[in-house]
Amino acid sequence: MRLEKLSLTNYKNIESKNFVFKESIICLVGDNGVGKSNILSSIYHLCFGKSFINPSSASNIKIGTKFYMIQGIFKKNNLQEKINFSYKKGHTRIFKRNGKTYKNISEHIGQFPLVIVSPYDSDIINGGSLFRRNLIDGIIGQTDKNFLKDLIIYKKTLAQRNALLKMNHQKIKFDVNVLDIYDESLINLGNMIYEKRKSFIKTYSDIFKSIYLSISENKESVEINFKSQLNNNDYRDLIKKSIEKDLLFQFTTQGPHKDDLEFLLNGFQIKKFGSQGQQKSLLVSLKLAQYEFLKKYLNVKPLVLLDDIFDKLDQKRVELIMQLIEDNYFGQIFITDTDKQRVLKAIKTTNLTHKVYEII
Repeated sequence: MRLEKLSLTNYKNIESKNFVFKESIICLVGDNGVGKSNILSSIYHLCFGKSFINPSSASNIKIGTKFYMIQGIFKKNNLQEKINFSYKKGHTRIFKRNGKTYKNISEHIGQFPLVIVSPYDSDIINGGSLFRRNLIDGIIGQTDKNFLKDLIIYKKTLAQRNALLKMNHQKIKFDVNVLDIYDESLINLGNMIYEKRKSFIKTYSDIFKSIYLSISENKESVEINFKSQLNNNDYRDLIKKSIEKDLLFQFTTQGPHKDDLEFLLNGFQIKKFGSQGQQKSLLVSLKLAQYEFLKKYLNVKPLVLLDDIFDKLDQKRVELIMQLIEDNYFGQIFITDTDKQRVLKAIKTTNLTHKVYEII
């Protein structure tokens, strides 16, 4: 799959830009703050219906204007597909594929798969468990519509149950039978979500470990531990036994919404003992493994966005990553960097076609 054309109007700091992409590797170079990441964000927008930098539509409108528009022409399975996304202040978002408007953005997820590596990924290691759940849910959700649907309903039901728990704390009378209804829904959906996450991690972890070994030249080993309250417990028992605690804390304390991942490097938590370079290599490996997983299950090569990934990586690891890219022949890659010579040196280790855009 490839993005052949991209047109932006009033998007973030960009008034108007048009691109035609013919090469396998697209490099966007320039100083910090000129808008390189915003161009990647617009591509992400076309694939997911939101920015990876700020999901609020209003915040993506260029200052002093009232709307923004992103248009892209993709080539997928030898067919051209036109995607349009627009938003005007005070109105709803309009998301179209080949002229037909989506009723729900979730219908679009997985149609144009994409993998992004960005500075924000450091939250996967150093942030809360939500970032790690979002990582795995984002991958599974692109390959499994039923999982995505179950997850959306689970989160909605969870919010409703939590609202009910807060009512009790505020001494507002509520129907206990309603709580039972929410519990049954959470139990049924939660068990399915847990099983799919567990199955996914088993497959994904093997791909990830193989890629990291290549990047580290077999000098370092990594592991992913899937941590869940459901690993050794029945969800029905957990949620029924935790009702007093839930009422006290005013939120649901048990369930797959507490699932987490633990990353180990040579047997130790990389969060505590890994260097910046090792942590960056782990993040890149996680995303390259995501690419391999999506490619296998969707039978299409996702787009790859590499936002400022070469900073804090030594030249040897950069070259190994680029070699991995060439060996697997990714469909199309977009790279941003502040150092033109660094990115050119990395690209020249491959034989893939490329073009450098200097963003000013």
